[in-house]
Amino acid sequence: MLAMAVPPPVTERTKLLFLILGGLVTLAGFSVSASAVALGVAFVTQRDAGGYFTTPVERYHTSTYALVSKSLALATQLGPGDWAVREGPPVQLHVQATSGRSDVSVFIGIARTQDVRAYLSGVAYDEVARVEAEPSKVEYRTQSGVATPARPAAQSMWSASASGVGTRTIDWNARPGQWTLVAMNADGSPGVNVDLQVSMKADWLGAFAQRLAVGGFFTLVIGVAAVIFGGFLPPETPRLPVPSAEPITLEASLDTPLGRWLWLVKWLLAIPHFVVLLFLLVAFVVLTVVAFFAILFTERYPMALFETNVGILRWGWRVGYYAYSTLGTDRYPPFTLQQAEYPATFTVAYPERLSRGLALVKWWLLAIPHYIIVGVFVASGPGRAGLVTILVFFAAIALLFSGRYPQGIFDLAVGLNRWIYRVIAYAALMRDEYPPFRLDLGGKSGQD
Repeated sequence: MLAMAVPPPVTERTKLLFLILGGLVTLAGFSVSASAVALGVAFVTQRDAGGYFTTPVERYHTSTYALVSKSLALATQLGPGDWAVREGPPVQLHVQATSGRSDVSVFIGIARTQDVRAYLSGVAYDEVARVEAEPSKVEYRTQSGVATPARPAAQSMWSASASGVGTRTIDWNARPGQWTLVAMNADGSPGVNVDLQVSMKADWLGAFAQRLAVGGFFTLVIGVAAVIFGGFLPPETPRLPVPSAEPITLEASLDTPLGRWLWLVKWLLAIPHFVVLLFLLVAFVVLTVVAFFAILFTERYPMALFETNVGILRWGWRVGYYAYSTLGTDRYPPFTLQQAEYPATFTVAYPERLSRGLALVKWWLLAIPHYIIVGVFVASGPGRAGLVTILVFFAAIALLFSGRYPQGIFDLAVGLNRWIYRVIAYAALMRDEYPPFRLDLGGKSGQD
């Protein structure tokens, strides 16, 4: 009989290559698909009866001689702007302007940007830098000058223009080049006060959104397939079961001495890890979804996927321990999913069986109380800082002035992280045991 060939072991580098590139492609595919859906919804729901996307009427005013547009963001909000048009599908613009003063004639015109700049050279005017719809707010960028402009209607540069008392409108089929919308008083006097509304019609956007959706879908499928393939690749050295009293174990040992100044640049040094973890996080989500369906059908979390996701969490804990979740070591984290000689470790005992019913509700309903608590631990945003961030900040200040990491802060910071990772593992379907409402302080699990 012929002996069956044994496939060579898969190196972790190969596994990581599929996970990271798969995560990158999945993220790109999801972003493109989401953009296509948003564009398609806007195309269907936000056009008027004539097929135009229309902005609300906005009041613009300046004490100078002219109001000049700067930008037009087609994907978000339409507004008067400075835009570039390439050869391709037609775009139709409809601009409506009403003077804010009944006794003043208004002028609106569209011309090439270089001609507008030449016309207004040396003239004081305001550029519309930014428009916010809610709350209504317009920001201007003032261009200084001392010259007085000639009457705008007398210029031959306008591709489309209108002037007069009351409401004036122009319709313009966009042409290749760079163009600018200008609003002035018809006599060229300073003090422009005008209500503007801009509408755009681009019938090709619907077909473009469909093509974008198809491309995004296939990109997403390729990325997800690569992630799943990488997740099922067995590790180079399978993990041996390690007996533990806790199903989820997070431990750490405080390194001494720690550099007084290194923490100031760890955010920079850890950037390669942050980039890799971004794509591994995408892979983690994809593999968790696959595991969810596997649990529903088999009551088992596929071993290879389990080891992969535990490895991703382990990687994240090591990076957080080095950087700003603890600052407990100056040793640079290794680029590996496996356990390593490092002062921060994380393990989850593999469950032989998992409940189908719990898989349906524990990650969103049962974990809500823990989500609220963990939100206090890690809250971030303008003017907000989580408890972990505050603790690590005080530890960093202590390091800076004394060269020592306060043991009490270390014990509490590790305890908070232990709580966070227990909740993540539970919500990611790795265990059925409900996380304890218990703050286990210190570097070793089970001590308080």
